Amino acid sequence: MSLRSRGQENHANEDSLFKVGGVFLKHSFCALFSVIGVCWAVICCSICNVILLGWAMLRIQNVLLNPGLNCGFDHDFLPGGMTVVLGRNQAGKTNLCRLIAGLFTQADGELSLNNAPLNKLSPQKRSVAVVFQAFVNYPNWSVQQNIASPMVAAGKDKAYIQGRVEELAEKLGLGELLQRMPNELSGGQQQRLAIARALAKEAQVLLLDEPLVNLDYKLREALALELRSLLDDSDTTVIYTTTDPKDAFTLGDDLLLLDGGGKLQAGAPLSVYQKPNTFAAANLMSDPGINTFAWSTLSDQAFAQQSQAASDISQLGGVRPEHLFFVDKGEFNAAECIGFDLQVSALETSGDETFVHGLVQASNQGMVNQPSWVVRSPGMLNFSQGQKLLVAVQKRDILAFGGQ
Repeated sequence: MSLRSRGQENHANEDSLFKVGGVFLKHSFCALFSVIGVCWAVICCSICNVILLGWAMLRIQNVLLNPGLNCGFDHDFLPGGMTVVLGRNQAGKTNLCRLIAGLFTQADGELSLNNAPLNKLSPQKRSVAVVFQAFVNYPNWSVQQNIASPMVAAGKDKAYIQGRVEELAEKLGLGELLQRMPNELSGGQQQRLAIARALAKEAQVLLLDEPLVNLDYKLREALALELRSLLDDSDTTVIYTTTDPKDAFTLGDDLLLLDGGGKLQAGAPLSVYQKPNTFAAANLMSDPGINTFAWSTLSDQAFAQQSQAASDISQLGGVRPEHLFFVDKGEFNAAECIGFDLQVSALETSGDETFVHGLVQASNQGMVNQPSWVVRSPGMLNFSQGQKLLVAVQKRDILAFGGQ
């Protein structure tokens, strides 16, 4: 082949490479811009949801709910949804509500609503409504006057006020009680009135600080479901504080765990339940509390080494009471479950559930101590004190916590 022919061939190859490279670059840039376009669309959609739907972006940064803590508290609340704040007494739940409402002054940190600072605004100027544990209603005003009061203060039109009062009263089961005084209402009706008045304010943020805690069990459950249904049609950002883990699943779109004024964990309720990042978070999500044991006492060491606690079997293991179940020895599946011998010490019946308290036997699983465990089981069970039972848990349901 001549040099000229070789040169032409080389140029042809180079042209082919440039064409291939050009096509590759073209597709790469198209893919890149497509990704950027999708991301931008998501951002724009989120912004439009906030602006057009009226959702409130509530943000807390570096705020000390507990002066004894060295680190600040940070959280972005779910816009237009309900965040359940779960914590025991003195966890900081009420302080959080008072802070957002402007009833609790905080020197450090920042509080903003739709990027506008709230720190220096008086409670009256904040677009925040609050319902506390106590039935806080105006005693000398009728039900109708109580519901209308925030709209009257805002200078709303009389016809609008009348229509809105009737609408809220109907939704909250107060339609036939508009002319009654608060002291003529039951506890549940008084709390419904407090909620109606808070909704009448049409605030961007609604704070519900354990609003059902003073009601009896059945009424509390019924009103919780009514409240969820009522707020589903609202664009209000709702913060609901509670000590009951069940409220997280019944009411929450999002979940925030508090302990001693500090943030333990946050996220979707089911995600936090299934993947707690600490023992404290898992225990807070469990009622009764987590049953614990040391991994070093587990006779199934092969499983212990393969588990999420594989690096150190001296770590703490945990089993939720609702994940334990009673089995006969002939039905026990050792490949999928781990069994424990339990000696019954007490029975506790609550509704359609039985809580079986007992001691895990020292001879079982190599345990040198006798930890007291609770089994939460459906139905009415009839065991005798001192009776020995076999309880099991699926291996996938055992939790492990390192260095705690």
